Amino acid sequence: MASLTNAIPEKTIERLSEYRRTLLASHKQGITHIFSHVLAGIHGITAVQVRRDLMLIGFSSDTKKGYDVQVLIEYISRILDSPSQMNIAVLGMGHLGQAITKYFNGKGLKLKITAAFDVDPGKVGKTIDGMDTFEEVVEDKDISIVIVSSPTQVAPSLVVPIINAGIRGVLNFTSTPLNFPQGIVVENYDITTLLEKVAYFVKENEEKNSSNT
Repeated sequence: MASLTNAIPEKTIERLSEYRRTLLASHKQGITHIFSHVLAGIHGITAVQVRRDLMLIGFSSDTKKGYDVQVLIEYISRILDSPSQMNIAVLGMGHLGQAITKYFNGKGLKLKITAAFDVDPGKVGKTIDGMDTFEEVVEDKDISIVIVSSPTQVAPSLVVPIINAGIRGVLNFTSTPLNFPQGIVVENYDITTLLEKVAYFVKENEEKNSSNT
């Protein structure tokens, strides 16, 4: 992933997002305060790590009561969220693209998918082939992020149009890593590699357990 321009490490940003989802779920359950060790246990990390992450963003709390859930949600939101809604386009509306769209637009975040493109005009109203249209839509809808869930063989051809459209962030769900100039934040999320990683450790654990019997 491209380096972040602020002083908060990438992994801390990821954990803050995870903390907020847990805090939001806790708030819905009527929980008003939560201790660092409880938050840590939910996420499989140490309480020291939780406190370090929150200290890094300048948050402190009365440790006798734990963290005020509502206050912490609002504090993390000020760190993570843009002041206004950030608009997103999905490139590739197969099963994955449709699932991503449905998921994000039901979460109430300041992230909203406002346009979708596909090589098949029958799936959505706009096609990836019409890149002049793509650039116009990006400008018209003030889109700053794209999610690439197109077929892998199509993905490399999207790089130049994405750059030309002035996109500032890319989340790539294809198995082909996409490279962009400095200034465009890109996260290559290869589901196949991650699944094979999980499968490898499952295999290792099974072999270890069988050797111990």
